[in-house]
Amino acid sequence: MSRLSLFCVLALLLVVSPAGAASPDVVVSQVFGGGGNSGAPLRNDFVELFNRGSTSVDLTGWTVQYATASSGTWQRTTLSGSIAPGGYYLVQEGSGGTAGSTLPTAEASGSVNLSSSSGKIAVVRATASLTCGTSAGSCASDTSIADLVGYGSAADFEGSAAAPGLSSTTAAARSGAGCVDTDDNASDFATAAPDPRNSATAENDCGGSPPPPPPPPPPPPPPPTAPTASADATVTADVASTLAISLSRTAMDFGRLAFGTTVASIAEDVTVASNDPAGYALSVHRTAFMPDDLPLALSALPPAGGSLNPALGGGARLAVPVAPALDLLIGSSSGISGPDGDVWPTDVGFLEPIPLVNAGPHTATLTYTVVGR
Repeated sequence: MSRLSLFCVLALLLVVSPAGAASPDVVVSQVFGGGGNSGAPLRNDFVELFNRGSTSVDLTGWTVQYATASSGTWQRTTLSGSIAPGGYYLVQEGSGGTAGSTLPTAEASGSVNLSSSSGKIAVVRATASLTCGTSAGSCASDTSIADLVGYGSAADFEGSAAAPGLSSTTAAARSGAGCVDTDDNASDFATAAPDPRNSATAENDCGGSPPPPPPPPPPPPPPPTAPTASADATVTADVASTLAISLSRTAMDFGRLAFGTTVASIAEDVTVASNDPAGYALSVHRTAFMPDDLPLALSALPPAGGSLNPALGGGARLAVPVAPALDLLIGSSSGISGPDGDVWPTDVGFLEPIPLVNAGPHTATLTYTVVGR
């Protein structure tokens, strides 16, 4: 039985992030989620952005966010720099394996694993995670969203329907090399071989005529008229073991706290992907706050098919142990994760009102660990 521990480190920093500038001109021009999969031409997933406008757009304080097809839990990749008018901006994301060649130099990088078939991508003029996306039109009223693309069986999208479903060898490409935007994902996007472009790519002037659409595929050959014969061959594939963990937040900020106050908790969704029928166990520990320790605590809920630690039942909140003490067991699973992973909702807060400690920033590291059975 293989055993694998993966650690996602979470810094609790008392810092406020600046807001970014707004622009209506930046759109998603290409999405690919099959990076590294068997047969994939490229090793990493990517999101390509394009500036349809006539002026440069500053992306400071912006994020590209991803959620699975039906989820309202979003993972973020922070952007920086700017996009010239008619220019492209490449965001490199995670990988499902080692197949395929490397991407061109990316302007931003994250570790999010996009679905190769169905999901949602949003370009957001802010750093906060979105909370919409579980139903059609649920994100339409969020003014921080510069562009939204749902593909495959995505629950939310722009317009009448989502863009077509993808695969390990196809990407969703916006018509006109990024210029066409009718606010309808179904009509604006088509599947194509992934072709990532970055800031070094020649600028595309949307004021001119858009490139012609690709020619239709040739008709299938006529059925054979001569006698035929057939033979069978057995095809096998050995799928590698997978155990991965990701967090909805890579940093938590409780802001300025006063002595004796009760502080609201912060949601942290932990997504575990495992294809081992024996399942896994999820636990958590932390370092002590410096310079003075604070009573950090956690509550949790199980995903479908998961078993929660009975001590956390009924919404109970337990203290997070400080290493080298044994981890707090959050829960376990005795089977394979769902197609988009198992999402364990946790809430991180404090077990009691804030004690009298030294003024100033207090920092600790929270570590979630998943162990295969």
